[in-house]
Amino acid sequence: MSRLVIEAEHAESAYWADLWRYRELFFFLSWRDILVRYKQTVIGILWAVIRPLLTTVVFTVIGGRLAKLPSDGLPYPVLVFAAMLPWQFFSSSLSEASNSLINNANMLSKIYFPRLIVPASAVIVSLIDFLISVVILVALMAWYHVAPTWRLAALPALTLLAFLTAFGPSLWLAALNVKYRDFRYVIPFIVQFGLYISPVMFSSSVIRDKLGATVAQLYCLNPMVGVIDGFRWAIGGQADAFLGTNLLVSGLMAGLLLLTGLNYFRATEENFADII
Repeated sequence: MSRLVIEAEHAESAYWADLWRYRELFFFLSWRDILVRYKQTVIGILWAVIRPLLTTVVFTVIGGRLAKLPSDGLPYPVLVFAAMLPWQFFSSSLSEASNSLINNANMLSKIYFPRLIVPASAVIVSLIDFLISVVILVALMAWYHVAPTWRLAALPALTLLAFLTAFGPSLWLAALNVKYRDFRYVIPFIVQFGLYISPVMFSSSVIRDKLGATVAQLYCLNPMVGVIDGFRWAIGGQADAFLGTNLLVSGLMAGLLLLTGLNYFRATEENFADII
């Protein structure tokens, strides 16, 4: 009696072709995750707005009122919220994507499809939250009379950079979390620690002013530095002479994390069903 075995083709080009063939599954998983996230919640999709807004209020009191940190030519709440947008997207992507393979264990063990679809759909859900929060940024800009300029045209490119910055580490953590379940305890610490070492509550120019140019250049190895600086510049912040350098260094780091994350994910992908 013959037996039909469904498995991935080994050619690299066939794998990427499979991603296109399974695009409907990608859309289904993304839509399902969006529905599940807000199912049986009291205020539903407003959670995407409340989380960054409350953090902005706390940081404004601590950094703007108590510490009197510089605001880079922007009202301090706008400075913080402009950073919270990409940071919330980044942190949410790490949290959701890292558990995505575990949460879909039944699918992984029963049918073949490119496993890359699972963490990618989780990152897309976080992108939806990001787009919802943009409405609050527009409201804050109107409240504090921050006039939009031509720089806003750079936001789509900066959003793409934020997506790529989040996707690389998400692939690393998703794959590692399958093999080493301890990572589910480490990830919240990584997210919390990253919030304080990224220029969310303060301008990255503070690092250069207080610690010098060399430390500031090393600080840009954090890929979120360039992303956050870019967002602040786009909504009307002062043009930092080092903005181009920050974007370049952060972009290179994001690219490195993405390439290594893809390689590691692809190298371990065939074993997910056995381990999970």
